[in-house]
Amino acid sequence: MAKSRTVFFCQNCGAQSAKWIGKCPACGEWNTYVEEVIRKEEPAYAVSGKSAAVTTKPLTVSEIQYQQFERLLTPDGELNRVLGGGIVPGSLVMIAGDPGIGKSTLLLQLALNLRGKKVLYVSGEESAQQIRMRAERIAKPNDACFILPETQLDSVLYHANALQPDLVVIDSIQTLQTANVDSAPGSISQIRECASEVLRYAKDTGTPVFMIGHINKEGSIAGPKVLEHMVDTVLQFEGDRHNVYRILRTLKNRFGSASELGIYEMQGSGLREVSNPSEILITQRDEQLSGIGIAVVLEGVRPMLIEAQALVTPAVYGTPQRTATGFDLRRLAMLLAVLDKRCGYHFGTKDVFLNIAGGIRVEDPAIDLAIVSALISSFEDVPVKHNFCFAAEVGLSGEVRAVNRIEQRIAEADKLGFEKIFISRYNSKGLDTKRYKIDIVQLTKVEELIKKLF
Repeated sequence: MAKSRTVFFCQNCGAQSAKWIGKCPACGEWNTYVEEVIRKEEPAYAVSGKSAAVTTKPLTVSEIQYQQFERLLTPDGELNRVLGGGIVPGSLVMIAGDPGIGKSTLLLQLALNLRGKKVLYVSGEESAQQIRMRAERIAKPNDACFILPETQLDSVLYHANALQPDLVVIDSIQTLQTANVDSAPGSISQIRECASEVLRYAKDTGTPVFMIGHINKEGSIAGPKVLEHMVDTVLQFEGDRHNVYRILRTLKNRFGSASELGIYEMQGSGLREVSNPSEILITQRDEQLSGIGIAVVLEGVRPMLIEAQALVTPAVYGTPQRTATGFDLRRLAMLLAVLDKRCGYHFGTKDVFLNIAGGIRVEDPAIDLAIVSALISSFEDVPVKHNFCFAAEVGLSGEVRAVNRIEQRIAEADKLGFEKIFISRYNSKGLDTKRYKIDIVQLTKVEELIKKLF
């Protein structure tokens, strides 16, 4: 017989306690502990290890049979990119994002466009009629895509074993529930137990599974933190739902790079891949404007040109403001201090606003030089030429530091028709400048940038 016990779980972080606590010691939130009933199964083997129920045994690395797996390539090139080159058999992938951002649209579009493969789409949030209405809008009918409106995990696994699909999509893990746990769907124990069963199914059958995950008001994935550790890949779907562009970012990937991103455009017929993101990240303008610098950054192995916009105005209300969107505010303060100390630009009485166009958050230090040029341009109210771009890091002593993969950055800027790129002189070792039509300007100090730019 299964034993039952009650445990208190924090609904914010998933911490566990034997009794109710007012304040969670793990995350510091108040009144988040909820009592849940858990059935604890009796172990199938004795402590002495003499039971025959244990079928596995330890193996050396050389004894393990290994076969090269072949990734399943999807018709979506951006999804293939963030997954590391396609879907790995038996992998468990979770996609999280804000409500209405397009998670269900992305996976239903994948299920309908994956021709020649049997797909089981499990929906616990929409009825079959609602899915049919959306499917007619975003893709052609596909008789190999099966829709299952179900929230009971046992029923989902039963149909999956009977159908033997090539891909399973679960929308969403927060709506599933299992009879092994006496709590409401979406609770900490239900999410952990359902995810564990789905993971076991994926590994035992070799079937890749995509799960949609909700997020809480802080923007992190709802449920226990162990949920992110259990899955193989975590993808974050970002963007303003009132804007047409969406960003699919890799947060964790056991089978590829964890620094890739894909860009989509939301249309009435579904999500369209944006193969050249520089088209949307650089503003098309007819006149020269001050406070704009174009940076060549890398996201994973993908070079992109991103527009950095700066606005420097006198501080009217006494204390100067420092506001940054898509960029680290502390790094902005560091760049302002470098310009003040090394170049004589006094920002102490100025409000500084910085925005990375397109809604992308950039962590590549190669954007430093573009931000410095945008800040100086706005301070002096002198525009930077629209066909100039930058790719270098700025140090505390005002030196222009080298960045990695400079050849890819220069080639991308050259391909898009830019006339001049500013880089670090320390990147020039082994660089063949005759291969490119673009003029390459090499710098060692920020002061040189001011002289050559203005």
